[in-house]
Amino acid sequence: MTRRRLLVIGNGMAGARTVEEIIHRGGKEQFDITMIGDEPYGNYNRIMLSHVLAGEATIDDDDLLLNPMSWYRDNGVTLYAGDRATRLDRFAKYVRCESGRSVSYDTLIIATGSTSFFPNIDGLRASDGHLMKGVFGFRNIEDTNGMLQMAHSRDKTHAVVIGGGLLGLEAAYGLRTQGLTVDVVHSPSYLMNQQLDERGGNVLRREIEKLGIAVHTGARTTSVHRDAADDVTGVGFADGTDLPADMVVVTAGIRPNTEFARAGGVIVERGIVVDDHMRCEDESAIYAVGECVQHRGEVYGLVAPVWEQAVTLADHLTGANPDAAYHGSRITTKLKVAGIDVAAMGVKGPERDDDEFVQFYEPSTGVYKSVVVRDGKLIGAMLLGDVSKIGYLSQAFDDKVPLPEERISMLFDLGGPGETTGAMELADDAQVCNCNGVTKGAIVDCVHRGASSLSEVIAQTRAGKGCGSCKNLVGDIVACAAGGTLEPDPAADYYVPCIPLTKPQLIAEVRDRGLRSVSAVFADLAVDGKEDATAKMPLASLLRIIWGPDWADERGALFINDRVHANIQRDGTFSVVPQMKGGVTTPDQLRKIADVADKYNVPMVKVTGGQRIDLLGIKKEELPRVWEDLGMPSGFAYGKSMRTVKTCVGSDFCRYGLGDSTALGVELETRLQGLESPAKLKMAVAGCPRNCSEALCKDVGVVAVGSGWEIYLGGAAGAHIRKGDLFTTVETPDEVLLLCGRFVQYYRENAKWLERTYDFVPRVGLDTLKSVLLDDSEGIAAELDARLQLSVEGYRDPWLERAAPRSPAQFASALPLLPLPRVPVR
Repeated sequence: MTRRRLLVIGNGMAGARTVEEIIHRGGKEQFDITMIGDEPYGNYNRIMLSHVLAGEATIDDDDLLLNPMSWYRDNGVTLYAGDRATRLDRFAKYVRCESGRSVSYDTLIIATGSTSFFPNIDGLRASDGHLMKGVFGFRNIEDTNGMLQMAHSRDKTHAVVIGGGLLGLEAAYGLRTQGLTVDVVHSPSYLMNQQLDERGGNVLRREIEKLGIAVHTGARTTSVHRDAADDVTGVGFADGTDLPADMVVVTAGIRPNTEFARAGGVIVERGIVVDDHMRCEDESAIYAVGECVQHRGEVYGLVAPVWEQAVTLADHLTGANPDAAYHGSRITTKLKVAGIDVAAMGVKGPERDDDEFVQFYEPSTGVYKSVVVRDGKLIGAMLLGDVSKIGYLSQAFDDKVPLPEERISMLFDLGGPGETTGAMELADDAQVCNCNGVTKGAIVDCVHRGASSLSEVIAQTRAGKGCGSCKNLVGDIVACAAGGTLEPDPAADYYVPCIPLTKPQLIAEVRDRGLRSVSAVFADLAVDGKEDATAKMPLASLLRIIWGPDWADERGALFINDRVHANIQRDGTFSVVPQMKGGVTTPDQLRKIADVADKYNVPMVKVTGGQRIDLLGIKKEELPRVWEDLGMPSGFAYGKSMRTVKTCVGSDFCRYGLGDSTALGVELETRLQGLESPAKLKMAVAGCPRNCSEALCKDVGVVAVGSGWEIYLGGAAGAHIRKGDLFTTVETPDEVLLLCGRFVQYYRENAKWLERTYDFVPRVGLDTLKSVLLDDSEGIAAELDARLQLSVEGYRDPWLERAAPRSPAQFASALPLLPLPRVPVR
């Protein structure tokens, strides 16, 4: 059978979910699937961005990525990431991209999502329409990174968030968690006015203010004040008052992104107009799905309707259910806003004289509850602070359970169903996880197919992997479906889910069997020998830790950064950081860097926080020539490995110096350079307790004191802030090298994949580390030292691959590039 060409514009949650549903229904046999997305990543969970901003997750966290690049490859989906669809020819059936690429189709799905709405405020945009510096939306990874970078760029930063809805409060919470002073400015008279009534909004305000966030309601922002350098200095309001500010975050709502469809002649009103099959009006081969669509006059900004639309469209396109039709969504919102549980459905209050209205209001505990009943049916409910009754109320709202005579028991356990009972009584089609569209039936089915632990169910269904507010309910359902309490979850200790071994057990098996390739590990140790795409990167890392350069290098198991030894950027170019041990360089190296920057027209040359020089905007095909011209080794600023040792000038030049921190830092970096590790490793050496090199907040920090050197472990100063724990004090640099290396090897062999030292050290315990590494209580110190020495001796500069690429495609241009930013001369 000839497969039809299916083209999807948009690689966000709606587009990718629709493709997942199509593939699940056998769509790979029916379609050649191509996707175009303007962000240079796989599909990620936008809901998790608030967790990233609050420092609870990282950009490369598995919870953030829904579909990594390997998923597209494994499912035969062609993805053009980092390119933007700009022109639609409905008659010739092709789409033109910003890069000049043309893609033809038989069936087209438009899933362009929505964009942040920026109100007309003076000082917000430049004359060319771009946002001016210091102004951010909160919609994608770029927005989140921008806020984090500015939050970390200076002390005592003051942020003003315009908009007191869900996104605004999440942004305010995240920035406050990062240590900023935060004000929320909201035009309406109370917070979250779309979901809550005035009393609920006021209870929420008290809880938000307890977090140290100032709230200003009924205030309309009219201007962003700037100084002569165009830096933000404050915001002004319609009543003539103002607030000081260093940055402004605008979360004033979203709008369907319809520009591509409108320009192509597709009918657009508030959104792209679709019928019950998600087909665009007057079109035979064009469909739309997600936040960009308008269905029966409604547009939706939550994920639950998106999942329902994706299922309907997949059923229709694959023929799996010819009767499938989307009739709109009944919205039940259950969220965790700034750490506060909120749930809402239906009307916010009584609308008729005979409507029954039950309300509970306890400001001192931050709890507010209400229900509205009309003609014996629940037509609205609101829960704030205590959402334990959400399962039952959702059922009642969908008219699937009768209401008790005592309406108050709908809000409390007064003879009505408790939380666990509510989980048992939920109907199979009740949606439990709004973020990922998972029903109770899907969770129960997962348990009946063999999953018996919460983590296993979450991994298979994605329930609970969004905002996380439903995890307790998911746990109750799993326990009920399993016939009792949850089983202990041995998989929680597995290094990768598909191989039932802890990391030490896996290392032992790999050594005993002499397994040197990822494919060999899968074949020998994975359940049924099946490969798991998500396990490839952690296994490749583990093999490099065990075998060093003698592992069997299978490039398909590596992330793009590790394949080309540079850090991919949002525009598809790469960042190149040459090695400068201890942050020390020479005039000759600086001249070479300057010559390379000129020769390759590098858009930005930047000094990093680790005292290195970063050349940003290098094209992939130019990497070997850039490395050749630099004549310097790699600085390993792209991988999960030992990266940099930051130093102060030490005793040779500083009048306060107690030890030669520069020499020790250079020696430490020379010994540990490029070592593979579970997550990136950053170190620093300070010549005195003044700590100018910030050693106390590095993974490994060394500080000179009068009697020798203090060694600190597990510090952090990124999204997480943690002062390192004092591990020991030694007298000589040789002892520093020995013990730092021993800790690094122990960390390499025992930390979970992507587990930074600031999590590893508290998990293992400082006392245990001292016992094992200093007192040698397990008798492994000599073995650790010996294995580290083998790895040190196996060091090889990866940039030497410039002379003999591992494959013809290694440095071939693959992605179309976005227009590079022009960096103003300062």
